[in-house]
Amino acid sequence: MTLGATLRRVRVRPRMRIRELVLLASVSMALVVGWASLASHVAGSLTLGRQFSHLVLYLGAVFAVHLAFVVAGRRTDQLLLPVIALLGGLSLLLMERLPQGLATQDMGGVELGLASLQLLWLGVAMLLVAAIAIGVRSDGWLRYYKYTWAAVGVGLLLLVFVLGEETNGARLSLRIGPLQGQPSELLKVILVVFLAGYLADNRTLLAQASTRFGPIKLPPVPYLLPMVAMWGIALAVVIFQRDLGAALLFFSIFLTLLYVATRRASYVVLGGLLFVGGSSVLYFVFGHVQDRVDIWIDPFVDPLDRGFQIIRALYAFGRGGIVGTGLGAGLPQVGESLAIPAVHTDFVFTALSEELGLLGGFVILGLYLVIAERGLRIAAAADDDFRALLAAGLTLVIVLQAAIIAGGNLRVFPLTGITLPFISYGGSSLLANAIVIGLLLALSDRGPERLAAPSAGRRRGFRAGMRAVGGRIEKVIS
Repeated sequence: MTLGATLRRVRVRPRMRIRELVLLASVSMALVVGWASLASHVAGSLTLGRQFSHLVLYLGAVFAVHLAFVVAGRRTDQLLLPVIALLGGLSLLLMERLPQGLATQDMGGVELGLASLQLLWLGVAMLLVAAIAIGVRSDGWLRYYKYTWAAVGVGLLLLVFVLGEETNGARLSLRIGPLQGQPSELLKVILVVFLAGYLADNRTLLAQASTRFGPIKLPPVPYLLPMVAMWGIALAVVIFQRDLGAALLFFSIFLTLLYVATRRASYVVLGGLLFVGGSSVLYFVFGHVQDRVDIWIDPFVDPLDRGFQIIRALYAFGRGGIVGTGLGAGLPQVGESLAIPAVHTDFVFTALSEELGLLGGFVILGLYLVIAERGLRIAAAADDDFRALLAAGLTLVIVLQAAIIAGGNLRVFPLTGITLPFISYGGSSLLANAIVIGLLLALSDRGPERLAAPSAGRRRGFRAGMRAVGGRIEKVIS
């Protein structure tokens, strides 16, 4: 059966995406020039390098996603895919630049290095973006089972707390066979789904102030407690796991979505006071929190140990100057030692800013601003409160995470161990952010040009049965 016949059978009309195609072509040219610059600097002559196939495979995956969007006929946002394609391409360039032994894994008897592993995860992430953007046509499975998703997320974190592996004193990851990941990356998406569902259902009641604590007005306490309890459980678990970056991200998302839903400044004031008070307690209770704050205030107190990372990062920003040293001309490695420890995870923004300069750093931050603009535009155009809050929350997941890690690299505030979305090395981070972008694309859809399928009745019956089962589970949990 031909492709055209198949599309007619499922009642799908392909739709060209000219803006997306032009932007992807521009992204491809920029990445090819960057790859040639890097390979030529390393080889000492003009060349594309032996590993140019990595970039070809990556761009092939990106254009395959674009083709899938065209064939599916979905009328989704046309800027998000080019933006994450450029961020992922910069990530691949950086991982190719760094020592390949920073991350290795055996896959079916083949040992993969840093760049090969990142290429693999980028490919899976692109596949996930396409699957969610095309396949998700209803938000009911997110909207009506918020407590179920919340229970799954907290359960994953508790499992990590019991069975997880420690890295640098923090119990963050869970290993299943050869695969290892950080469930806190998935929890940030689950938390947004829960908050969006609960706030959408109770927005009017939460916006009505009926309890007063001095000058601060609060909503009816019974309606606020379930949401605060969910947030508190997740926050407590990540604090005890010493994943302070995730704790800060969760708190910021919670407070911002609460304000967006209710438009009450008193919640921001109260949240700020709680943050200051909680941070003060954590500073005196947890030694690692005290170390992070002390290093942030004055890293030169212990320049060869605790302050070494941030000092090297500041030097790297200085070496980069306005236009950078050029790809491949930075100093991520001196002899056998890394000039900047954790350069492939926590300090990718520093490494890229050294080689691309202040202008390159601004471009990277500008890409996240584009994601912010597109995400908030999707939220503003949403049909109901849940979709608006979900789109806003998903946008915050990426934008706030980028702001937190970039600010930590620049010593604007204490460094936290979270990743720079789509650039830092790591499969769990890439997949979680791919889910975010896939959902944003699905939410931006203005409806495919479809005709009614003959089997719609049978599918409605199947969905009704699944909703009945899911509803019983949700009722028990909630």
